[in-house]
Parts: sequence; C-alpha cells; structure tokens
Amino acid sequence: MKRITTGLVIAILAFLLPSFVFARLGVGIGTGKIVVEEKLRSGIIYNLPALTVVNTGDEDSDYAVSVAYHTDQSELKPMKDWFMFSPEVFTLKPGESQIVEVKLNLPLKTEPGSYFAYLEGSPVISSEEGKSSVGIAAATKLYFDIVPSNIFEAIYYRVISFFKVYSPWPQYVSIGLGIILAGFLLKKFLNIEISLKGKSKEI
Repeated sequence: MKRITTGLVIAILAFLLPSFVFARLGVGIGTGKIVVEEKLRSGIIYNLPALTVVNTGDEDSDYAVSVAYHTDQSELKPMKDWFMFSPEVFTLKPGESQIVEVKLNLPLKTEPGSYFAYLEGSPVISSEEGKSSVGIAAATKLYFDIVPSNIFEAIYYRVISFFKVYSPWPQYVSIGLGIILAGFLLKKFLNIEISLKGKSKEI
C-alpha cells in the first residue's frame, strides 16, 4: 500500500513539476535604436517613437516601461520624470505585444547637450506594497540633443560648463577677482571719505 501511495505521489509530481520548472517570465523590445535627428529645445513636449513591448515568456504578466542609464556614460542623463509613458502598466499573455506611446517633456531650464538613456520594458509583480519590477528587462537605446532656446541661455550654460570642466580654478580666480575688486572699492571709499574730511576742516 505504501509503495502504491508513494508511486502515486511521484506520478502527480512528475505531471505538475514541468509547469513549475519551465514556466518563465520573458520580455522583448520590438523597437530598434531611437536617434532623434531634430534638435530639441527646453520647455517643449515632444512625441518620441513608440515602443513595442513583447511577452517572450510562457505565462501572463504585467509589464511597465522605465528609464535607465550607463553608469559611466559620457552623455548627459535625462531625468526620469521628463518621460511620460502610455499605458504605464499593462498585462500581456505569452506572445502578445503592446505599443507604448512615449512623450518627452523638457523643463523650461534644461542643460543643452547630447543625451542618452535606455528605455526598458520589464515584467512587474504585485505585492502588498504595490507593484515592483522583476530583475529582467529588454531595452532600446535613445539618443537626442538639446540646444539653447536663446542667446542668453547659451551664454549661461557655457559659463556653467566652463566652471564644471575647469573646477576649481575658475572658483579660485573668481574669489581672487572679488577680493581685488573689494579692495579697490574699499580704497576708493576711504579716499573719498578722507577727502571729504579734509574739505570739512578747511571750512
């Protein structure tokens, strides 16, 4: 009897086990590299090419799109809150795909330059705290350039860039010039004060 029971348990496990072992989450991105040829300007909302997210796994799952970066990338990093995805979260069955609209909302003050980011699609799971992403993702590369909106903005960011590149020497020079200017103004003020006192004595 024990042998029969053990054999039955093994048979049931053998039937169910493949569904646990081989069931997997998967994701793919059907959109190639995105290079925005247009020079973008701050304060404007742009429509970027849509992303196609594909469920390459063999079970239903919720998916979402997010922004990621290279750790040591030379390009500037666009802020994550510049991007708007629609829909933000969606459910896909195995083999299904979803087109996600992407908008880029540039703030009024945006540093000009070349930007890079990954647009990632990844499965998400529901938990008591809310939805959280699973550690697998597929991504497409995004490149775009931002130019100054006007000459004053161009001058402002050129000065900021100069200070960043050659720091701390520009700061030292600025402090030195400030001290020289303060000394000059103080000396001039003292000379004026002395001359006024001299005149008052003559009177």
